[in-house]
Amino acid sequence: MSRIQLLPDEVASQVAAGEVVERPASVVKELVENAIDAGAKRIEVLVRRGGIALIRVVDDGSGMDRDDALLCIERHATSKIRAAGDLAAISTLGFRGEAIPSIASVSRFKLTTREHGAVAGTELSITGGKLDHLRESGEAPGTQVEVRSLFYNVPARRKFLRTENTEMSWVEQQMTLQAIGHPEIGFTLMTDHRTLFQLPPTGSLGERIRDLCGGTLAAQLLEVPQTVVEEVVVSGYIGQPGVSRSSRSQQYVFVNGRAVENSTISHALREGYHTALMKGQYPVTFLFVEVDPAAVDVNVHPAKREVRFRDPAAVREAVARAISQTLEANRSRWSAQFTAPPPEPLSPPLPPAAPVEPAPLAPLLPGPPVVREPIPEERKAGGYLSIPGLAPAQVEPGPSVHGPSGFGQLPPVQAASPPFAIPGGSPEEEGSMRFRILGVLGSLYILMENNGGLVLVDQHAAHERILFEELRRRMESTEVPSQRLLLSATLQLGPRDSDWVEQNLETLQKMGIGLEPFGANTWKLDSLPPFVRSKEPVQLLREIIDELRATTRQTSRLRLGEELIAKTVCRAAVKANDILREPELVRLVEDLLKCELPYCCPHGRPTMIQISYNELEKKFGRRA
Repeated sequence: MSRIQLLPDEVASQVAAGEVVERPASVVKELVENAIDAGAKRIEVLVRRGGIALIRVVDDGSGMDRDDALLCIERHATSKIRAAGDLAAISTLGFRGEAIPSIASVSRFKLTTREHGAVAGTELSITGGKLDHLRESGEAPGTQVEVRSLFYNVPARRKFLRTENTEMSWVEQQMTLQAIGHPEIGFTLMTDHRTLFQLPPTGSLGERIRDLCGGTLAAQLLEVPQTVVEEVVVSGYIGQPGVSRSSRSQQYVFVNGRAVENSTISHALREGYHTALMKGQYPVTFLFVEVDPAAVDVNVHPAKREVRFRDPAAVREAVARAISQTLEANRSRWSAQFTAPPPEPLSPPLPPAAPVEPAPLAPLLPGPPVVREPIPEERKAGGYLSIPGLAPAQVEPGPSVHGPSGFGQLPPVQAASPPFAIPGGSPEEEGSMRFRILGVLGSLYILMENNGGLVLVDQHAAHERILFEELRRRMESTEVPSQRLLLSATLQLGPRDSDWVEQNLETLQKMGIGLEPFGANTWKLDSLPPFVRSKEPVQLLREIIDELRATTRQTSRLRLGEELIAKTVCRAAVKANDILREPELVRLVEDLLKCELPYCCPHGRPTMIQISYNELEKKFGRRA
């Protein structure tokens, strides 16, 4: 007796539906994508009980005639492709011809459609995959689909659905993706007689983000100008440095208008933000990637959530470059925000008064000096850019006891300083780019005034950024010195990793990592950079190799040691209890504003915070 048998059509349909229809949100996705492919300008979605009781999608697209309406419920019937070669260059959202018959096989399904200009439309009803009736209708041009009692005939699938609120949240997320991906289309989402959002068509992605996510988030975004790298076009909006989330919930990526999840793009986003993103945080992105349809394969996942690129390196390079260039272009705007001139004082500052003991009822007078722990001599001797294991940077002498960048046991600033100019620009720029230092709060936060209000600078984070970029420049301009290990270690790699190490051996040696062959797919590690302190050098080297393989072709290989540099400069930078004199504070802020990414420290924490006059007036009740 034969053990292999053909499945009945009803069972085969339900098996196929399991790949396409996972939950109510999957139904919404497939129906909305069909409406978009039909050229709809407005799409309305009504959901009840999280989509379990009813899903209704109404569009004003091209509609169908009677024959097409009957064909669309047949499996693998589609208007999107004609031959196998069309699968290599898919430009539509749908193409398999599985969605409608799969949905109809697990629900009570009704389709009403009419072409523009037609006298009458077509209505058909299907229950569990079987046609109930077919007749004429008088609905408006376009298509209306109703899906009721989803999974009524598949109780095993229905019991795996979550609560109605959870399923509704998935539906709303899916509609959000479609609305962001197609701002030229108007979207309405209603649930149980309540409208969740009603978005009119707009010609601007920025307006759609503002309508959907609110003005607060829209104000924190930077527009990514159209960037073209090897026929890959990148555009959209990204969050400013410091605007991030603990998950990818607001990381929207679209490839040719299709919302996707792709590890290549995720790595490129991380690389583009570089040190402007805290570890464990994810950027807020609304990113659009346009590639030749023949260069991307969208037929690799049943739900079409994942795509595969023919040249992933080009896509990674384009995304990383677009992100980094946007952040760099924002530097001037960021600097202008913090370097606007402060308002002129009403009267000239008073000369420093002799120290007095604070009276019991005068809490605003300065208190007694605080005794701090002395700074280690090895850091004082190194000067402003002292890095363990490397020669200190050369700085010009200045008025400070330890030079303009030395940090010693010095008294805190007691009175507001006159405005100082940021050098390096024209006389007009130098006259306008000014701060007035007010003092130091808690021996950590530098308080300054500009015309926007109060500016706070984290002296430790600022010094970290300065030291970090200085050491990185030295690494890129000259070879990093190596320090021999007391005991050499051996590293066993796979054939592909070993071949890669051999091709990049010169780069690793320039980073101060001493490697040499030690047998088949085995390498001997005998030296590391002097600023690296690791009890597991082999594991450290594996991590560096993994990072190197994930970088783009244009990325400096020496950036891969930056996590080690960040840890090193964190130990070398000024600490919270290190008291700085006024010339040192001025030099610290000047050097910070000259950095490539002055927004944040190498770990992604902000270096400067602006508190506007409006915020202060609200706190004191002067403004509503």
